[in-house]
Amino acid sequence: MRAPEFWYEKPGVVAGLLTPIGAALDAAGRLKRAVTRPYRAPVPVICVGNLVAGGSGKTPVALSLATKLASRGIRAAIVMRGYGGRLAGPLRVDPQMHDAAAVGDEALLAAMRTTCWVARDRAAGVRAAIAEGAQTSILDDGFQNPGIAKDLALVVVDGVYGFGNGRLIPAGPLRERVAAGLARADTVVLIGEGTWPKAQQPVLRACLEPVAGGRFAGARLVAFAGIGRPEKFFASLRATGAILTAAHGFPDHYPYRESDLAALRREATDTDARLVTTRKDWVRLAPRDRDAMDVLDVDLRWNDPDALDRLLAPLLACIGDDGRTARV
Repeated sequence: MRAPEFWYEKPGVVAGLLTPIGAALDAAGRLKRAVTRPYRAPVPVICVGNLVAGGSGKTPVALSLATKLASRGIRAAIVMRGYGGRLAGPLRVDPQMHDAAAVGDEALLAAMRTTCWVARDRAAGVRAAIAEGAQTSILDDGFQNPGIAKDLALVVVDGVYGFGNGRLIPAGPLRERVAAGLARADTVVLIGEGTWPKAQQPVLRACLEPVAGGRFAGARLVAFAGIGRPEKFFASLRATGAILTAAHGFPDHYPYRESDLAALRREATDTDARLVTTRKDWVRLAPRDRDAMDVLDVDLRWNDPDALDRLLAPLLACIGDDGRTARV
């Protein structure tokens, strides 16, 4: 879906009319969390979630954590729902065997860098990952899912967009009330510029940086993206010095048709420009279409890596040199 513009504007008539629906859905979610008995895994479970619908940077955070754990010799597996994919799992994603239609674009993207499982039932996904040797599990999303206990819960917040108009879905972007969500979070990860009010939880700041973005300086580009907030991608390209002759935003997880790509190719030819997209969009393209696309990759950079190390230290202390987990 494409996030409605009114989600990020001062609440108006539409938001007001939809507010009772959001309140009812929120009540149902709170009831479900109250009555569900969560599965507690025998290894540490780290949840990377958010409080809003749409992209806030969860997957880059999850990938960064997996990389950090791997550097410590710890086998971590990312577990996600596999949104947009037809396979329910639990299934370990293999980029050589699976495509985005099967497992979802985010899972395919994650599997290109680390071990990733898709599972509609996240507890089943964590069990499967552990059975294959995972020493810790990283949930990409699932903060609102009460079916599995989290040892460390990180809430990712976009520093620019924050919580939008502050209303619950469908009146706004919130999945649950901010105060209730933050009360269950151990840490807030604030990505990009923006301020954060004083809170009980520690706040880790990070930013998404273009990888080799200098190669786009002065380049004429037709940019397109089907992500939560395409304008973030366009802003990153402009920051590299690229000249965007056109910028097209599509709904998140959009399945590109041949007619869409043909129109983009014509526009690039007519304006003497190159086509560029995100890696998440690139994995949704057919192999025959990928060669003609430039991709701007991004990596997460932590402002204070030592603070992240201190946050993870208690969990890492549970994992012995023999790879076994000892809970206290």
